Amino acid sequence: MEHSSLDKFLFGEKRGSLNWKQRFDIIVGTARGLAYLHEDFHVRIIHRDIKPSNILLDQDFQPKIADFGLARLLPENQSHLSTRFAGTLGYTAPEYAIRGQLSVKVDAYGYGVVVLEIISGRKSTDESKDADEYLLKQAWKLYENDMHKDLVDETIDPSEYKEEVKKVVQIALMCTQSTVASRPTMSEVVVLLNSKGILEHKPVTAPTFVDIDNTINEDTSTSKGSSASNATASISQLSAR
Repeated sequence: MEHSSLDKFLFGEKRGSLNWKQRFDIIVGTARGLAYLHEDFHVRIIHRDIKPSNILLDQDFQPKIADFGLARLLPENQSHLSTRFAGTLGYTAPEYAIRGQLSVKVDAYGYGVVVLEIISGRKSTDESKDADEYLLKQAWKLYENDMHKDLVDETIDPSEYKEEVKKVVQIALMCTQSTVASRPTMSEVVVLLNSKGILEHKPVTAPTFVDIDNTINEDTSTSKGSSASNATASISQLSAR
C-alpha cells in the first residue's frame, strides 16, 4: 500500500502528519472493514489481531485491514469459540486473554483501543510508564471528568475536531466495555460514527484492560451509574484451566 501501515503515522517517522479528518476517516473505514468481515462476508471472520501495524493505508489514506494469519472462522450457529490465546496484549479483550472465549466482540475491543491510539497518537501500553498511565485507563478518567479533549494528539489543531472527538472517545470506550454484551457490533459502530451530534443515552462504564505484565486491570473509580471493583489475575494461570 502506498502509505504502508498506520503505526508509522501514529508512532513512527511520519508521526503527527495526519490531520483530524484523515484520522476520522481511518476510524470509520476500519469499522466498516470489520463490519464486513463479521456480518457481510459469506463466512464470519474474527481477525484476532486488530492493531495499527495491521491497518494499511492506500494513496487516499483509506484503511485496509491486513495480516489474517491469526484469523478464525466463526460458524453461523455459534456465538463464540473456545480457543487458546493468540494476539497482541494491549489490544486483547479480557474474556479472550483469560478464558479463551473468542467472539466478534474481541475485534470490537481491539478496535476501541486502536481508536484511542489514533486520537491520541499514543501507544496503548508503554513499558516506561506504570499501569495508571496506560492509555485506556487515562482515556476513561479524562472522559469521566469531561476532559476528553486532553486526550487528543497535540499535533492536531483543536479547531478541526471541535465536539466530534467526544463522540469518538465515547464509542471507543463502548467497544472496550468489560461485559461482552455491552460492546456494540461493528455495524452499530459505523452507524454511531456517522450519526450527527453527541450520543445520548449510551451508558459507558469503566473498561477492563490487559496490561503488559499479563494482568487484568479494572478501574476502581465510580462509573456513570455503576462502580467497578479491583480484579487482578495471571493470564498464564487462568488460561491453563
